[in-house]
Amino acid sequence: MRELPRRIHRWSLARQMLVLQTVVVGVTVAGSALLAFSQAGDLLGDEASRRAEAVAVSVADSPSVLAGLGDSAVLQPYAERVRLETGVDFITIMSPSGIRYTHPNPAQIGGHFLGNTTRALKGETFTETYTGTLGPSVRAVAPVRDSDGTVKGLVSAGITIDQIGVRTRGQIAGVALIGLLGLSVGGIGTYLVGTRLRRQTHGMGPAELSRMYEYHDAILHAVREGLLLVDDAGRVTLCNDGAGELLGLYGDVSGRHVTELGLAPSLAELLTSGETRTDEIHMTGERTLVVNVAMVRSGNRSLGIAVTLRDHTELQSLTGQLNAERGFADSLRATAHESANRLHTVITLVELGRTEQAMAFATAEIKAAQQLTDRVVGAVREPVLAALLLGKNAEAGERGVELVISPDTELDDIDLDDRDLVTILGNLIDNAVDAAMAGAPPARVEVSLRADETTFLISVADSGQGLDPATASKAFQQGWTTKGDGRGLGLAMVGQAVNRLGGVIDVGNGPGAVFTVRLPLPREARVS
Repeated sequence: MRELPRRIHRWSLARQMLVLQTVVVGVTVAGSALLAFSQAGDLLGDEASRRAEAVAVSVADSPSVLAGLGDSAVLQPYAERVRLETGVDFITIMSPSGIRYTHPNPAQIGGHFLGNTTRALKGETFTETYTGTLGPSVRAVAPVRDSDGTVKGLVSAGITIDQIGVRTRGQIAGVALIGLLGLSVGGIGTYLVGTRLRRQTHGMGPAELSRMYEYHDAILHAVREGLLLVDDAGRVTLCNDGAGELLGLYGDVSGRHVTELGLAPSLAELLTSGETRTDEIHMTGERTLVVNVAMVRSGNRSLGIAVTLRDHTELQSLTGQLNAERGFADSLRATAHESANRLHTVITLVELGRTEQAMAFATAEIKAAQQLTDRVVGAVREPVLAALLLGKNAEAGERGVELVISPDTELDDIDLDDRDLVTILGNLIDNAVDAAMAGAPPARVEVSLRADETTFLISVADSGQGLDPATASKAFQQGWTTKGDGRGLGLAMVGQAVNRLGGVIDVGNGPGAVFTVRLPLPREARVS
């Protein structure tokens, strides 16, 4: 007895539902059949009473019955004809004292009526169940009156209980047929529901489904990566905590169209395109996201797309800082190479006996390098930015571009994120160098850094061709580039870093492009 519940517990959900629904349908149909059978018996009994009363009253009111009272030869044929026509089992016409003038069994004529007649003798028609010569029956007794209302005789008409039973049993076949039909329809419906449920639950039981849901829910909330499921109509069917945080979505977004979520245009376009993508970079207001899109199918049926999101904001910032440091290292290597060439030149001049020229050449190179270092370090006392400027200066020099630190540059340590500052200044200088090289010579880039009481200002101007207003409005969108290859990311990262720091960017011309960034200083870091 203990093993049965365990076995049932291991059944699939579809099987349990099939058994449960079959039992419910069977009990319902059986109960309905029993109720119908019971009601059929009651209804047939009531019908028998009404028919017997109607026949008795009709016969009692017949003038021929009143005229023929006492003459069985006249009344017996009449009573039998009416009995056969009306379907009752007996019609008995009798004297007020109960002596029968008619009976289905002629041998009973002249005998005494078995039943109650008191109420009929008082002029009342009534019905009762009584056991007479034909067995138990439902009968009615009605008085036969003359024109003065005097009771001259009695008429009893009835239907035997056995006959009612026969009719009731005749209803069983119909009730049973209807019950079997209902059970068949219910069974077929239950089977179809069970089949669909089995297909949708993959034959798993309630415990397995519950455990899968718990694991599914726990994983969705635990992973840092974002997961979005979007159906073929472009509506979100699932959004985990990671996706909500990365995309800035709050509350339940299930059922909403991706175009209603306020996503970056490029990301919204990707999610509605239905195309498969791998490790594609997308920029939001403050984050750099790596997006993967895969089609989801079940058999031949498309379920939409699954979108995974990874946050690479910090990695991109670190990459920008690493590129700046790498550029600084490259500039040092280039400087070392140039220094070796100049040293050979000085040695050769000494060997040729031109000592004064050798001294002048060496002193001039050392003085120029020292002046640049002193200028940068003296004006920019933020070490990370100073190192970045020295490195970018060497890079620009190698590419034939003069990088100039404006005379008004003056900057102490500021309490802003170093990685964001490197991203902003480094990418603006790289973009300016590219623009200057594309313009007419001499190629020149001017950088200005300064801070007042509330704002840190970065200005980078180039000698290139400048930007028209329509182009300037698109400069910080992902994919924009002056090279026209559609892979621009630098200025988009600049715009993202400026947004994170709560600043603004202005783009102007003078005569080349001039990028001006204004960043609010934290209260404790403001210049007094």
